[in-house]
Amino acid sequence: MSVIAVTRLELRRLFVRPLAWVLAALTLAQLGWRFTLLLGGFLAGQIKLAALPGGPGYTDLVGVPMLSSILTGSMLPFGVVELALVIVPLLTMSTIAGERSNGTLPLWFAAGLPASRIVLGKYFALMLWLVLWLALAVAMPLSLSHGVTLDWGKLAAASLGTLLTLAALAAIGVACSAYASHASIAASVALTIGLALAGVNIAAQLAGATSGVVNWLALSGHLEAMLRGLVSTADIAWFVLVIVVALALATQRLAAEKERG
Repeated sequence: MSVIAVTRLELRRLFVRPLAWVLAALTLAQLGWRFTLLLGGFLAGQIKLAALPGGPGYTDLVGVPMLSSILTGSMLPFGVVELALVIVPLLTMSTIAGERSNGTLPLWFAAGLPASRIVLGKYFALMLWLVLWLALAVAMPLSLSHGVTLDWGKLAAASLGTLLTLAALAAIGVACSAYASHASIAASVALTIGLALAGVNIAAQLAGATSGVVNWLALSGHLEAMLRGLVSTADIAWFVLVIVVALALATQRLAAEKERG
């Protein structure tokens, strides 16, 4: 069985579970409400914005804030990134821990599949779901692109940062699921790690430190640059490193379990 076959099977399982549909419905409704509020604020401030040379436009006030609240400082309602901190652990919690609890994990091993294929197949299935979810969220501000001036470069950079954030959170969730004995534990640990990575630099910033190791570890610092339209290889490398390390740990844990039988 190839990685593609594992991905197909996991994707089929993901879409027949009520949890995935409930999460999609609730989060998209939340994002629709956010889009309405952001658009209303943008339209209400048109006169003031017109008087500001080089002031923020539709992309800065509607497009990018749809993806995250980091730049706006607003926490309610949440953007895609803030919602992902909660829903990704819920989606990933059963990928491996659920198989272990249900006693179906040995069936994967009996099929002769290496641990890497199992991990990658399940990870790719989750990413397909998340990419579709992100595409639907981005489609909301894009729906008015014919009537507004849209900064395509900045929105593309922000979308890339959001996609990399989803990929990193999904990899962390799969790793937590590989190590946890129960799905609920995997979700709790993945949520904790995600929140820690997102806010680990808050204390350092309050103390005036903006370029230390703690700041480098923070997910929000690398994402914020992309939300501003700045894409650097260093930020991309950080996300890739997190993804590779998390998936490698998940593969190692699963391979060790397979050897123990």
